[in-house]
This record gives sequence, structure tokens and C-alpha cells, in this order.
Amino acid sequence: MTFRQAVISDLEEMQQLYIETIQSVCKNDYNTAQIEAWISGVKNKERWIEVIEKQFVLLAIIENKIAGFGTLKDDNYIDFFYIHKDFQRQGIADKILNELETEARKHHSKIITSDISITAKPFFEKKGFVVKAEQKNIRLGVELINFKMEKEL
Repeated sequence: MTFRQAVISDLEEMQQLYIETIQSVCKNDYNTAQIEAWISGVKNKERWIEVIEKQFVLLAIIENKIAGFGTLKDDNYIDFFYIHKDFQRQGIADKILNELETEARKHHSKIITSDISITAKPFFEKKGFVVKAEQKNIRLGVELINFKMEKEL
């Protein structure tokens, strides 16, 4: 596995990973309507381009495929964090999170935060994140629950 920062030409593969991962990995925690509302965010191409251009976007690459990615916004907020459905439970999330925390520390961040899905909550709790609030978000008229979580660095 190697790491590199994302470039615009990675956009399509990142979006595909995002859709497939949510559809596959999150299906036990969110219903079909919630998953459809969640993945609808992929249509906002401008947002995705802005993420690649303005955030620290780290890709984990295995055999020339994106196995996962995580992004750090404003040096202390994990905006995107997805591991490919075919690469779950192989330590990739650990490595990406470590790299994002290292990047946050380089910018003297004392706390790292994120809005975490029900599915990802146990992973982040194991890594030292604590829940600050349960959040109910409405997207396309559908309620999605996630958790505002943070970790001291």
C-alpha cells in the first residue's frame, strides 16, 4: 500500500468508491432511502472538486486502485473518510487516520473532529474519539443520524 495526495483525475474513482462503500458497508445501519439521500451528495461535483483543491486529501493505493481515502479540512476536521468495500478490515482506515492526525499536528491542531456515521462510530471510538452530540440531518427530506465526534491530539 502506498499513499499519495489526490488530484482532479482521481475524482471519478473517488466518487465511485464513495457510492459503492455507502451502499455496501452502511446498509445494516441505514435504510434504502437514507442511503440514496446520502449518496446524492456525489452529484455536487463542485463540492468534490473544491475538496480535492482545498483540503488535504490522502489516498491509499493498492495495485493502482484507490483502496480508501480521507480528507482533512481546515487542518482539524475529517470531512471524508471511506474505505473501499473490497478492502474493509485490512488496517487501511488505521493508516489513513494516523496520517490525517499527523497532518493535523503539523498545523498545531490540538483537537481533530468529524461527523461520523453510525457505521463508522465504533471504529472512531476505538481510536480515541468521543461523541459530543448525536445529530439528525435532513437530506432530500430524509433523516440521517450521525455523531459529532472529536479527539484530543
